[in-house]
Amino acid sequence: MADGQAGPSRASYVLPGLTGPAEIIVDRWGVPHMYAASTYDAFRVQGFNAARDRLWQIDFWRRRGLGRLAEVFGAEHVERDRAARLFLYRGDMRGEWLAYGSDTKRASTAFVEGVNAYVALTREDPGLLPEEFRALDYEPAFWDPEDVARIRSHGLFYNVRDEVARARTLRDLPAEAEELRRRREPWRPLEVPEGLDVGAIPDDVLKVYDLATSAPVFGPPSPVDDAQGDVLPEGSNNWVLAGSRTRSGRPLLANDPHRAAAALPGLRYIAHLSAPGFDVIGGGEPALPGISIGHNGRIAFGLTIFAIDQEDLYVYETAPDDPQRYRYGDGWEAMRRVEETIAVRDGDAVTVELLFTRHGPVIHHDHERGLAYAVRAAWLEPGMAPYLGSMDYMRAENWDEFAAAMNRWGAPPENQVYADPSGTIAWQTGGLTPVRPNWDGTLPVPGDGRYEWAGFYDADQLPGAVDPEQGFLATANECNLPDDHPADRHITYDWYAPYRRHRLDEVLAATTDATPESMVALQSDFLSIPARRILARVAKASVPGDVDGLDLLTEWDGVLAPDSGAAALFEVWFRRHLRPALLRRALEGVVGTDDAVAVATRISPAEDLLADARVDIEQVEGMPDADLAEIVAATLPAAVGEVEELLGADRAAWAWGSLHVAHAHHPLRHLLAGVPADQLSAGPAPRGGSGDTVGNTAYGPNFVQSAGATFRLVVDVGAWDSSLAMNAPGQSGRIGDPHLTDLFDPWSRGEAFPLLYTRSRIEAEADTVIELTPEKS
Repeated sequence: MADGQAGPSRASYVLPGLTGPAEIIVDRWGVPHMYAASTYDAFRVQGFNAARDRLWQIDFWRRRGLGRLAEVFGAEHVERDRAARLFLYRGDMRGEWLAYGSDTKRASTAFVEGVNAYVALTREDPGLLPEEFRALDYEPAFWDPEDVARIRSHGLFYNVRDEVARARTLRDLPAEAEELRRRREPWRPLEVPEGLDVGAIPDDVLKVYDLATSAPVFGPPSPVDDAQGDVLPEGSNNWVLAGSRTRSGRPLLANDPHRAAAALPGLRYIAHLSAPGFDVIGGGEPALPGISIGHNGRIAFGLTIFAIDQEDLYVYETAPDDPQRYRYGDGWEAMRRVEETIAVRDGDAVTVELLFTRHGPVIHHDHERGLAYAVRAAWLEPGMAPYLGSMDYMRAENWDEFAAAMNRWGAPPENQVYADPSGTIAWQTGGLTPVRPNWDGTLPVPGDGRYEWAGFYDADQLPGAVDPEQGFLATANECNLPDDHPADRHITYDWYAPYRRHRLDEVLAATTDATPESMVALQSDFLSIPARRILARVAKASVPGDVDGLDLLTEWDGVLAPDSGAAALFEVWFRRHLRPALLRRALEGVVGTDDAVAVATRISPAEDLLADARVDIEQVEGMPDADLAEIVAATLPAAVGEVEELLGADRAAWAWGSLHVAHAHHPLRHLLAGVPADQLSAGPAPRGGSGDTVGNTAYGPNFVQSAGATFRLVVDVGAWDSSLAMNAPGQSGRIGDPHLTDLFDPWSRGEAFPLLYTRSRIEAEADTVIELTPEKS
């Protein structure tokens, strides 16, 4: 209990299934510390607490994942429900459970029992129901353990969208335009698979896939809902420092996963599970048992995306007399047909047809052309429920056990960093990686049997490192394949831009006295490598000094600070003026001067067709001085004029954070008319950075932050109570709860709170104590 604070509030419940008494201590930052008599009691308590704090959110996720939105939100969600059902795991559950580890089924069952126990309490006492259920007049559902594993569509997926974008570029433009769309790494010539007609890839081929893998929008979309991020919207940073680079001599591990930043409640949930022989704390997703990022008092672990190509789009010729048969080999093969009924609120139930080929769900039919399209996804294989693979590694006690557990990690594909008190630091990639023996996965392929996966790579065939000489390891979703990685061992050619990693390497290589606090500051570092590189080149190009705005940029340090006027000018210039001009210039060499403007207008960077910022920067750096001076003189004054329209004529008052803000909203805010608006949103708060900075604050055309790290963690390995964390907008998901948005403002300022681990420290900061007792026999 903090100084001056009254004693914690108290509550008690009976929790069926417990083998002994349990307790939840919620600290003043909203973190639940759960103490139980056994490991499986701890998972049971975790499920109960997830429902206590995030019941509407996890019920909504379950409905979305199982395709059961229409039964409470109406007929407009039938197509989305059908799409979700196409992408459910439908395989053998015994093999599914065992793929994660020997007791994942038991732990998941205990977790679901805890969820259901709280749901049952809300049936007895409707006063416990979150506001969303009362306002919209429906009840939370009871869970089955299989729900935890069968739902796959809430994860992160690679790379069918890139395949389609690439095919569309080749369909509409000369092949040289593909080099402007997105850099392939390692570079190799683009080869169209034999038998593929890129002209047969329709614009809407992924409509059903997108419905299955994206969240619905209720009511009029907000600017954030409409906005496309300035970079790929989701990624992460993580790094680990050996004791030789820290002030204490202990390793430090830092992780800040980047996901959608406009959600209320947020994606992540911090929790602490403690039982004899089991004591893990950190971040996970509230609908899943266990912890995926954190420490267990023996090891620390953190993840980022390692963009394994786990998807392929297959194109089939269908039989003229039966569109549910497709050519395979020398004959025709029937699609598997599943018929399901979707319940509809205030309407008649709808029967839907689900079709599957041997490769996966059928997402599109073109009856005029006689073609069908299906997605093969590694994440529909056994053991691929997102993040459930952490059930094994979060209980490892050393590097050998952790590396063994990573061999079972499936999805999403990850860079894991590791540290332990003995001083070991490590990096290990993981994820189910298809072997493609005769193509490179960059484009769709015919589904007639010529392009089949030949199994999957073992984990020891994926990159990793232990105790590097440089004393640190870092990843930021960039192409981090080692120089000796075999060229024929395909991972992907579609990586994130490397700028965050470049900045991390720059800072960490110069660091010898790191502290948890300095690593928290690095997680919000806003120095823009693109800005620094572009302006360094502009400074050498003899641009006339009277170009309006040039003096503001040349005197700037390249830091996209929220109070910086130069940052506002640079981002408006780079995104809205320089990049379009560079795009038109590049297209002139591909489609000719007469068509360049039309093509640039028709195919916008927001569609991710011609949108790779790396191409822009390399254009600037390789451009002759006179040409660069001309393009700066033509575009920078226009950017100045736009900033004046946005922020006023007084340039001294310009600030990047006046344009670039974070604003989180409840997805049902348009349906909850009786709830005060200030309880359904957080912000706006000024933000620095961009999608190119370590402090990733990706944004769209309206400048509102669309993605970034709402959860951040720095683990002081061995001095566990000195670890620091953040989770915005707050830990709770209950409307009206003080922990719903209490962390939003400190998060926006780059702050962190203590992630306490020792019980005495936790009790001193207790806000609420909940006692749980077994049912009486």
